[in-house]
Amino acid sequence: MPSLDALHAIADIAAVVCQPDKPAGRGLELTAPAVKVRAVELGLPVVQPTKLRTGDFADWARAQGADVALVVAYGRILPRAVLDAPRLGCVNVHASLLPKYRGAAPITWAVVHGERTTGVTLMKLDEGMDTGPTFARVPLPIGPDETAGELGERLARLGAETVTAWLPAYVAGSCDLVAQDPAQASIAPLLTKDDGRIVWTRAARQIHDHVRGMSPWPGAFTTARERLVKVHATRIVDPEVSGGPAGQVVIADKSRVVVACGKGLVELTKVQPEGRRVIAAPEWVAGRGIAEGDRLGAE
Repeated sequence: MPSLDALHAIADIAAVVCQPDKPAGRGLELTAPAVKVRAVELGLPVVQPTKLRTGDFADWARAQGADVALVVAYGRILPRAVLDAPRLGCVNVHASLLPKYRGAAPITWAVVHGERTTGVTLMKLDEGMDTGPTFARVPLPIGPDETAGELGERLARLGAETVTAWLPAYVAGSCDLVAQDPAQASIAPLLTKDDGRIVWTRAARQIHDHVRGMSPWPGAFTTARERLVKVHATRIVDPEVSGGPAGQVVIADKSRVVVACGKGLVELTKVQPEGRRVIAAPEWVAGRGIAEGDRLGAE
């Protein structure tokens, strides 16, 4: 929880507000959100409202007398009464360069769409979905083979640094709020498990970006011999020459597995056949789970 740690270092925190504990794991035991765990470690009060629109939470928020509320990945749109409760409103740490990638999954969709740069934006929240005015936009390059999970960790650290550098200036009244240009906006919708499905008719670069963008969740997947296979890592072999119908395995030997795409060739380097652990692709071949000429995604 880098942003919470950063805020704890520069401000007096009245309370940490987070989602209620939820069932998790095979035993469905009530599990606290990670931010709650960290808040308890820091000795901070924790509040977990189940409803935000009854007025009770807004009354509580106003009673705290806070200058500002810092909102990080809360997952719910705040009503006007809550937005107006702190003296200077609510500031969101958003993991994209707004107005690009407004929504629930900006990191994943930036990677899936092959972006080479993303960043962190600090925004004063309004009642829209990531539509409020901004006062800090800090860019961050995306590595060509970086997964969404890896990028998310770097953006979390950058978000904390941005909070440290910019939030005191905002509270002091020395930041200019800049309206977003809606014509430049794009949406990063909530992910579903089916978003992970690999479409082999796409180009090799798109498939590589899809696999790394869907890591760690929901995970990229396809089918082989009518069985589910998760694809954990890929490498572009040739961005132009395909060498076969989309989804066809053109090489499957003790050194590698290469698949034809709609355009180009991609190597599967780490896979997880249904019911098995993650393995290197040549091990999949050795176990007779795949062979040259097989067609992936051909249910």
